[in-house]
Amino acid sequence: MPTPILVTKLFLPTPRDAIVPRRRLIELLDQGVDRDLTILCAPAGFGKTTLLSAWVAASDRQVAWVSLDHTDSDPTRFLTYVIAGLETIAPGLTDQWLQALQSPQPPPTESVLVALLNEISSSPAQLILVLDDYHAVDSAAVDTALAFLLEHVPPQLHLIISSRQDPGLPLARLRARGQLTEVRAADLRFTPAETAEYLTSVMGLRLTEDDIATLERRTEGWITGLQLAALSMREHHDAAEFIRGFAGDHRYIADYLVGEVLGRQPDDVRDFLLRTAVLDRMSGPLCDVVTGQQNSHARLEALYRGNFFLVPLDDQRHWYRYHHLFGELLRAYLTEEQSGQVPALHRRASQWFEHHGSLADAVRHSLAAGDVEHVAD
Repeated sequence: MPTPILVTKLFLPTPRDAIVPRRRLIELLDQGVDRDLTILCAPAGFGKTTLLSAWVAASDRQVAWVSLDHTDSDPTRFLTYVIAGLETIAPGLTDQWLQALQSPQPPPTESVLVALLNEISSSPAQLILVLDDYHAVDSAAVDTALAFLLEHVPPQLHLIISSRQDPGLPLARLRARGQLTEVRAADLRFTPAETAEYLTSVMGLRLTEDDIATLERRTEGWITGLQLAALSMREHHDAAEFIRGFAGDHRYIADYLVGEVLGRQPDDVRDFLLRTAVLDRMSGPLCDVVTGQQNSHARLEALYRGNFFLVPLDDQRHWYRYHHLFGELLRAYLTEEQSGQVPALHRRASQWFEHHGSLADAVRHSLAAGDVEHVAD
């Protein structure tokens, strides 16, 4: 059957009235238009879509927008929405191929892409295509189609991808060619000045400089974390007291992280996350011992590439830690669901650190396990 097009997936998001101006990032997006691809890649709640909608609103460029979901993992459906999106800014440019994709026997993907690229090459206007929430698409065939498009992209087309994890595209090759602009979590985090402006001007809170600095440290510039904290503070008379107790198990933070992150993971990933939550810093070998699993280094790498609130602690990516609020949430769920396992997890961590000469860490984990005699030894 023909793929029905839900037109609301092609609507440009309405920019918010009250936002913090992010001129440095707007300039970065402006500069990226001269390259083939721009990716915005960060965990949930870092303001990717908000930034893009603000950039589009401030620009006079022709921008096609497609909001993706898991149903777009089918290549024909994906291409249908890509072409339908381009039709919103260049009517008639690709209309015949949209009809072909709607036929009972759609043409091969590569044939459609070749025709699409040829049509765009003949267009006098510059076209920008935004693919929002690309992480929702789980299809090697779609990745292959998009890689083909990028390999042969004409200068008239610029592609922008927003995703919670790196797309399965030849990013290294594009980076080496100087054809890739990257906006990542480190760029999207609110600076101390942006945090202050957001809490006072946007959210209308009256906070001291110390309170703002504490919240900035606690959230590590995570925009949704700041928003949830600000909403919570409206219900408290003593903001300073609230900030002192603000943690990952706060109900607003927990609801968001569970709904958007933890609750969407397979059982093996969820178990790994909970068991490693006892660690302030993690390496592959340490996680192997603590969890009883193998290939923890590869799993940590995958979690990092998936923007899983994981922070690298060295340039070689041997050591990581969880974002503070996410780590606190994991520890709360570990205590709730596997409280009997917690001492054993700390015991294994202590033994590993002791064997590797880090006595301070070994003592700390032994204390957490309740092994006071071992601590004394």
